[in-house]
Amino acid sequence: MAARSAAADAAEKSASGLATHLPAAPDTDERGLRAYLGHTKILTGRQLRVVTRDRLTLMQSMLFPLLSMVMFKVVLGDAVGQATGQNSAFGTVPLVVLVGAMFGSLAVGTRLISERRTGLLTRLYVLPVHRAADLTSRINIEMFRILASTLVLTTAGMLIGWRFNQGVLPAIGIFAVALLYGAAYSTIVLTMAVSASNAPLVPIMSLCTSLLMFFNSGFSPIEAYPEILQPLVRNQPMTCAIETMRALATGGPIAENLTKTIAWAVAIMLIFIWPAMRGYRRAAASRT
Repeated sequence: MAARSAAADAAEKSASGLATHLPAAPDTDERGLRAYLGHTKILTGRQLRVVTRDRLTLMQSMLFPLLSMVMFKVVLGDAVGQATGQNSAFGTVPLVVLVGAMFGSLAVGTRLISERRTGLLTRLYVLPVHRAADLTSRINIEMFRILASTLVLTTAGMLIGWRFNQGVLPAIGIFAVALLYGAAYSTIVLTMAVSASNAPLVPIMSLCTSLLMFFNSGFSPIEAYPEILQPLVRNQPMTCAIETMRALATGGPIAENLTKTIAWAVAIMLIFIWPAMRGYRRAAASRT
């Protein structure tokens, strides 16, 4: 009996050694910080591939600001320089950087509407994916695009007189202001895209962008506007960002305009983030 029991134990051990051991099932919980960071990383990679394959939109987001920079310099450069006593490039380059950030965000909004109508948002929503990961990935990819476009535009701006005159840290601050402004504007675009897919997103946001673009201190000195408009022009978010970037490049007082820029950006994101998340939930449940 003992010998038979020993033989049975040996056979059982041999069989267990030959058995297939499946790996432990991965954690599919979509909640928590770990899931949020992991899913955001994966979806950011997806968005990066989508953006780089859309070469026409990518070129347009770079080409339009470049052409605008040349146009402003050729048409208005001398007039602005004579009025301010400063090279107009220090207003033109920050202006086109912010314009590039805004117009590029429209492509993100239209892409989100398209994915909503094709049902992709619904598929993402029913998967074990963190609810905030997809929206965060879209804003992340906007930050990458704005960083790249700011680098291209400031480099091209050196041909018309733009310089980083204050050193490395202020130069980094210029990029940070562009990213902060772009994050706030992207939040507005994404909120509109998920809240009303039938709304004419591009015409509405293009109109807002054009108004901001032509009523700021980069396009013309504040003193050149009618007195009734000067307080509005002086305190609108684009002027605050332009003046901050100008001061970081040439020197001068920064605190007031930087405070206004941060206040505008933080207020916009706080106001629009919650509607964006609620709108995303509704958008994932409907293709219309």
